[in-house]
Amino acid sequence: MELLNTIYYGNTVQAWLIAVGVLIVVFAVLKIIQRAGISRLSKLSLLTHNKIDDLLVGILENTKFFFLVIASAYVASLTITLKPSIITVSQKVIVLVLILQGGFWASAAVSFGLARNIEKRMDQDVSSTTTITFLGFVARVILWIIVLLSMLANLGVNVTGLITGLGIGGIAVALAVQNILGDLLASLSIVLDKPFVIGDFVIVDSHMGTIERIGLKTTRVRSLSGEQLIFSNNDLLKSRIRNYGRMAERRVLFSFRVIYQTSLEKLRMIKEMVTEIINSQEGTRFDRAHFKEYGDSSLNFEVVYYVTNPDYNLYMDIQERINQEIFRRFDEEGIEFAYPTRTIYIQREGE
Repeated sequence: MELLNTIYYGNTVQAWLIAVGVLIVVFAVLKIIQRAGISRLSKLSLLTHNKIDDLLVGILENTKFFFLVIASAYVASLTITLKPSIITVSQKVIVLVLILQGGFWASAAVSFGLARNIEKRMDQDVSSTTTITFLGFVARVILWIIVLLSMLANLGVNVTGLITGLGIGGIAVALAVQNILGDLLASLSIVLDKPFVIGDFVIVDSHMGTIERIGLKTTRVRSLSGEQLIFSNNDLLKSRIRNYGRMAERRVLFSFRVIYQTSLEKLRMIKEMVTEIINSQEGTRFDRAHFKEYGDSSLNFEVVYYVTNPDYNLYMDIQERINQEIFRRFDEEGIEFAYPTRTIYIQREGE
């Protein structure tokens, strides 16, 4: 009994033993709560479409061992009397641990948001996951810089000069790699604004092809002739891009010519004939057909219609059938197509 009443550092041995017992019990309870929470929430996440339980699982899994120990020690310290100097130190340690553990929780939230964003975009644009992953990495770096500065500030370090140095260093680095940063920001703009996605057929200046890959620095385009065209993201966004992948329907304009000997009755018949031919084609919408002008050696017609599907091969198939039907109907009606001709009148002298 005398041993239990012996005083060490302002508390009896009995008080120290009670504090140790409280620490062990509190730690065990916190560990059980952590494991039970992870187990229950994991099972719940399989049964629901709500993603909050997945986030909570990630946070619980990232609750570190040292945090549980420090939290248990803090509860145990309430049962004993400590010197003011020790209390001051313990408070700093607790704050440091809270900041560090907060960093792990925030990192888990960033990872959760990143994984969810990638999952949403996988079906739409696989290449955007590369940029999103990079942005997640940048977010984590910024997060841990903030955590480090907060811990240093808690220890009494003047972080103002350090922040100023980081700012100046950041400016110097940004100037040195401004071209790379320009492409990275352009990649971010492509992911968020989506001027095009993988699979879109685009024309950039005189180059054309299908978007094959969108990277952090470059975009790859597979040209019609087979070679791969590589564009810098920054340069690509500065160009005029014609995106045929966003075409809802295709507007078609074509013309043909008939000879001057065609009668007025047949000229009127041509408009009705072409209108009927186009309306008979599935997947088309007729717009107009006009006797447009008198050419040098022909009477010129202009026709406009729409193909309701943007597929180029489908458009060519429809146009082919229209051309064949116009040819057949003209042949039946005795209407002749014109071709460039020139009539020369020769007059002899004295006649």
